[in-house]
Amino acid sequence: MASFFSRLGSLFTGRSTDDGGSSGKEAVREINGLTVVAAPIKEGGTYRIAGRIEKEAEGKVMVRSFIRADVFNSPDEAVEFTFRKAEQIIQQNGSTLFQDGAEARNV
Repeated sequence: MASFFSRLGSLFTGRSTDDGGSSGKEAVREINGLTVVAAPIKEGGTYRIAGRIEKEAEGKVMVRSFIRADVFNSPDEAVEFTFRKAEQIIQQNGSTLFQDGAEARNV
């Protein structure tokens, strides 16, 4: 259980874990002027959707992290669906995604 929380913490801090929790398949894409980092979490033989949406404003980077229940057998599939999920989050939240000014939070 502790390894799950360390993997979860690494998603929010941007630091990788030593226990192999990340898939090693991290990718970056720009969506609607925001930086999206797809960082699926390896769980046994599957990969869970996880990533960050980042925006730079006033010299600081604001981060919105997310983990979803969806799992895939391939890290490539997990990365692609992470980008799709991020795009959906961005479209649904619009300008309110970063409106609170918080440096980091979960969405």
